Amino acid sequence: MTGPRTGGSEVVLYWRPLCPYCMKLRMKFFLARLPHRKVNIWRDPEAAAYVRSVADGNETVPTVAVGGRALVNPSLRQVRTALREAAG
Repeated sequence: MTGPRTGGSEVVLYWRPLCPYCMKLRMKFFLARLPHRKVNIWRDPEAAAYVRSVADGNETVPTVAVGGRALVNPSLRQVRTALREAAG
């Protein structure tokens, strides 16, 4: 899976190992019981290219895709807002 081919309100979390920001957001998702799919950009070159395309050429993670919208290094609140808008 590469870019956010999400037809609805699926949450896709682009991350990489040992990233403290990714670990923090993943823990917040876990505690909030927020369903999501994880994509490791170090294992998926197309995912890494997608992240670069939405993050000014950088592999900034975590990047989250919700309903076709990309959020670079978002808070849990921003992800929840995007989910509401995608479902709306």
